[in-house]
Amino acid sequence: MILAGGRAERMGGRDKGLLPLAGRPLAAHLIAALRPQVGELLINANRNHACYAALHDRVISDSFGVFCGPLAGLLAALETAATPYLVSVPCDSPLIPPDYVETLYLALQREQAELSVAWDGVRLQPVFLLLRRELAGSLRAFLEPGGRKIDAWFAGHRLARADFSARLPMFRNVNTPEELAALEADLRG
Repeated sequence: MILAGGRAERMGGRDKGLLPLAGRPLAAHLIAALRPQVGELLINANRNHACYAALHDRVISDSFGVFCGPLAGLLAALETAATPYLVSVPCDSPLIPPDYVETLYLALQREQAELSVAWDGVRLQPVFLLLRRELAGSLRAFLEPGGRKIDAWFAGHRLARADFSARLPMFRNVNTPEELAALEADLRG
């Protein structure tokens, strides 16, 4: 699932998943990277549905409030997905490696965990994760009384750390027009 449901306030409100990078929207880069790695692909978006639908036909909105953060997008995907696992990536980090899902899955299996989170060598990157679909009930129960902190929800579950410390470019994200321009320049260079 591509998380594209935010307000993009640091980007002046422009929908980050639709921003052009190397001639294609950021979300299109992620679709190309994820499609060979997953059986089903979803885009979580709370606006510009027609634009996202032109890229991919499975676009879902948050099922718990609107603009309630990445956990609301995860819940919508968990409640929609037909697969036993859900993997997520943020729409503003287009440099996903070809073994992204496999690395997360192997860590989850090795640790017999409920969710697997990417680790960059220093800290966890919480929206780069793989989790079991059966966690939907737990997540809804966390959100209903006002829970929004992803780390607080993680604390109630068996978590595996997937080591991506040798692949730091995948965590490069685009939050400002300057960061988008710098990434564009690096890709052209």
